[in-house]
Amino acid sequence: MSVEQKRRALITGASSGIGKATALAFAKAGIDIALVSRSVDKLTAVATAAEHVGATVKLYTVDLACLDQVQSKMQAIASDFGDIDILVNNAGMGYTGNLKDTSLQEWQKVLDLNITSVFQCTMGILPAMRARGMGTVINISSVAGKQAFSGWGAYCVSKAGLIAFSQALAEEERSHGIRVTTICPGAVNTEFWDTETVNADFDRSNMLTPEIVAQSILHAALLPQQAAIDELTIMPSAGVL
Repeated sequence: MSVEQKRRALITGASSGIGKATALAFAKAGIDIALVSRSVDKLTAVATAAEHVGATVKLYTVDLACLDQVQSKMQAIASDFGDIDILVNNAGMGYTGNLKDTSLQEWQKVLDLNITSVFQCTMGILPAMRARGMGTVINISSVAGKQAFSGWGAYCVSKAGLIAFSQALAEEERSHGIRVTTICPGAVNTEFWDTETVNADFDRSNMLTPEIVAQSILHAALLPQQAAIDELTIMPSAGVL
């Protein structure tokens, strides 16, 4: 890709937290961004901030829980916005509860959003990346995908599955010029902790900020094409909270 050609990124879960911070970091780096979320109001605020630093921004409302529509909607976004160079699969949900108390419905909801929607988003963007012989897929997992925590069973399984998905995708697509990176943050101070499916009481002042994680995502995205970060674990200096 020539230096003059601007890169285009698609970020899911872009209305808040890590997704919002990544959108702003990408915009400041001169990357045009397609922002995907369920909340158009929150997306509009992110887009306004990103446009202030000169990025081209478009908003797309997609409910990633509607799995049978995700792949085609991602294809439609790429068709409208332009070929996607960087896909950041950030959208997901938190969930606390012991395995013995987790219903099949709750279990399936966590896996659907945290793994299957990522699979479908990626499959929507991958064919065009393959056709161009280049692209970067960045999946936001969690330290919980590498280390099990009591009371977080379904979430840990979903994030471990996402790591395995990333590894398998990297093996299959490396020869096609596509890089796959997994980012595994420790605790990050976002709205994640305020959602109704998460019941945990941690000192949020010791957590990572979304901006710190976003800088790691940007670093992975901007590496020269000859290099790739396979997996990056970024922890609060205070350790596991």
